[in-house]
Amino acid sequence: MKLSFLIIALSLTMFSCKSEKSENDKTELSLIRGEFILIDDAAVIKGNGFIYAVAIDEATRELSKKIKPLQREEYDMVPVVIKGIVKPNPNPGWEEIVEIKEIIGVSAPTSELPTKIETSAQDQSSNENKNTEN
Repeated sequence: MKLSFLIIALSLTMFSCKSEKSENDKTELSLIRGEFILIDDAAVIKGNGFIYAVAIDEATRELSKKIKPLQREEYDMVPVVIKGIVKPNPNPGWEEIVEIKEIIGVSAPTSELPTKIETSAQDQSSNENKNTEN
């Protein structure tokens, strides 16, 4: 009787330790609020006090499709809220990379676009003429 009780107790202890270990191995999902952009084969999410590279996968491409209509220009970053796994980045660039697991929301950019100064072709040609005269 004591032997069977001991075997059952040991079995329960071993199984409970294994389940705890597997839970610790899983990384937790983080709620991330920031501005997102995908250009060619590089994606970044920038928030208050952090910048993460973003793993390019199906979820990243889906998020890119959702922000496209909200971008005012090609390099405009759009506010997003996602759930993802943040881990060390094995590639050069940003220290950490996030793998998007769930897209919570996307909203229109609220900041103003930077002021652009454009010169006309006539201004450029007159500047070139001045440079050649000197």
